[in-house]
Amino acid sequence: MDSEFILRQFQEIEEKVGEVVDRCRSQETTNLGLRNRVKILEEEIQEKVEAENNYVAERGLIRSKIDTILAKLEDIEDVK
Repeated sequence: MDSEFILRQFQEIEEKVGEVVDRCRSQETTNLGLRNRVKILEEEIQEKVEAENNYVAERGLIRSKIDTILAKLEDIEDVK
């Protein structure tokens, strides 16, 4: 085989490997950005879940207070 041909083949292989390495680095950067975005979104979801849970608890407390007041009003009405 011709040594120039072999050298050209190695050069092409090196170029292709370089392209693959560049693509891998680019994908790693993209993946890191996506992982960070997912983390932020998960934190936002957790905050919203906690806010909703607080809302439900407050609503239950308010409903309980209203029921207590209504029961007292019914007791007053029954006394009359």
